[in-house]
Amino acid sequence: MMDILWKIAERIQNYEKFPLLIAVDGRCAAGKTTLAAALRERTGCQVIHMDNFFLRPGQRTEQRLQEPGGNVDYERFLEEVMLPLSRGEGFSYRAFDCRKMELADAVRVEPRAVTVVEGSYSCHPALWDYYSLHVFLDIEKEEQFQRICLRNGNQAAARFRELWIPLEEKYFAAYRIRERCELTSP
Repeated sequence: MMDILWKIAERIQNYEKFPLLIAVDGRCAAGKTTLAAALRERTGCQVIHMDNFFLRPGQRTEQRLQEPGGNVDYERFLEEVMLPLSRGEGFSYRAFDCRKMELADAVRVEPRAVTVVEGSYSCHPALWDYYSLHVFLDIEKEEQFQRICLRNGNQAAARFRELWIPLEEKYFAAYRIRERCELTSP
């Protein structure tokens, strides 16, 4: 993890055109949130979480979930977050609350020179061109499942194995996310 952290921090330090938008995508439990938090501590960057943009219940149609990367509300993310970020403007967005299954109160975000968008689906083709750097974090399947069990419990881990991981894998394969990213780890 430290190796990729230093590589990204070096890119941030040497970047000349701001705002700099960085996507940190990858398999669940690979360390995306941990890496983003370390980058925030090391560089002072802003972090936006893709987990805040999962589909609301009414959007979770069979057709939508069949679409690679369709498990995230990338249209709302584009409009509410990515377009203002790319223009260096402040914005507000409402995070999706997975416990209540609804949008939470609006959060105001002011622009910063560097923003890291972390989470699965952050490299979705609808968002890809807005980033200056794309990072993919990988993990072995056995370690992935162990981390998910520790983080979410065994019952939730079964749901990850049956639903969320296959949806991610479909997205990664369809859009060749790992292969297209400039930085990957491991």
